[in-house]
Amino acid sequence: MKKLLLATTATALLSGAAFAEDVKIGIILGFTGPLESLAQQMAGGAEAAIKEVSESGKLLDGATVEGIRADSTCVDAAAATSAAERLVTSDKVNAIMGADCSGVTGAILSNVALANGTVMISPSATSPGLSDAEDNGLFFRTAPSDARQGVVMTEVLLEEGIESVALTYTNNDYGKGLADAFQTAYEAAGGTVTISAAHEDGKADYSAEVGALASAGGDRLVVAGYVDQGGSGIVRAALDSGAFDTFHFPDGMISDKLVENFGSEIDGSTGQNPGTDSPGAQKYQEIIGDAFNATSPFSAESYDAAALIMLAMQAAGSADSSEFKDKVMDVANAPGEKIYPGELGKALDLIKAGEDIDYVGASAVELIGGGESAGNYRQVTFTDGQLEVVKYR
Repeated sequence: MKKLLLATTATALLSGAAFAEDVKIGIILGFTGPLESLAQQMAGGAEAAIKEVSESGKLLDGATVEGIRADSTCVDAAAATSAAERLVTSDKVNAIMGADCSGVTGAILSNVALANGTVMISPSATSPGLSDAEDNGLFFRTAPSDARQGVVMTEVLLEEGIESVALTYTNNDYGKGLADAFQTAYEAAGGTVTISAAHEDGKADYSAEVGALASAGGDRLVVAGYVDQGGSGIVRAALDSGAFDTFHFPDGMISDKLVENFGSEIDGSTGQNPGTDSPGAQKYQEIIGDAFNATSPFSAESYDAAALIMLAMQAAGSADSSEFKDKVMDVANAPGEKIYPGELGKALDLIKAGEDIDYVGASAVELIGGGESAGNYRQVTFTDGQLEVVKYR
């Protein structure tokens, strides 16, 4: 019996060591679809954190970490669910960094993460509806809810003297949630929304939609869409018809692609997306260097999402989602020593020594409520064909 117990213990230790050496994090983003121009920089951010931790050799006494990509498509819930199922059941990931767009994130959460008990941290799913989604403590996000973005949009527009707007939004969870949050905040502050109309992605011609928006009028057109899809189509139709010449762009429209598409044609337009000028943001840009555009929307939030997963694993002493899910809030918030990009090895050492950490990261992380970001935004304008950062909120 003693020999049997020893053999069983040895087998358990060996299997535990093998597990510790092979931590896998799924990176599920829209590598195709309406936000594909952002996906590479977002994946790059997550992979930078994974590389930093893996090379440190300090996670769970020497575990290596592998990031495994999958395509959410951003808009196809069935395809996203299937991709996430492969990550969990075939690739055996321990957690998911993602998804990106709100609709597919909700689908993966309800159909895959809950069923398998897998932690998800999204860097960019912003629908207010996700705040109340059933998640069993498994879902977090490093980007703020659009309930907050609606308020920020209101402040920006009213400070610009824009007292009436036409509003169009992509017809999905993200677009509708943001449009409703903005309209509520803007009208409560005294602004007028002359029309709130959905648009479908994937159309070749948006002249009818723009005609309706133009008939309603407004000092500016708010385009709550996707830069690689219908959002840009709306802008092009508005410019070509002369219906509007200035716009306001929420986060789904802010990227280098917007400037590439329209250049000086959108001079005088405004917008905002999650971002911060915190010391962590500068450190993140330094460690990324010229590998990719570290200021691309949601790239910093992706680094932070991956980092929080691994730091929570260390705090729990386990890569099992059921064990480390309860540590995410602990490592993300005060009290503790502040941790910035490039300091993940240091954080792992502190956690192992029993010390508290306060992960600030690249996006000034502070998780509130059910595990979502309190939220910081950068306000932008378009001048001489270039995007310029005006201020941070």
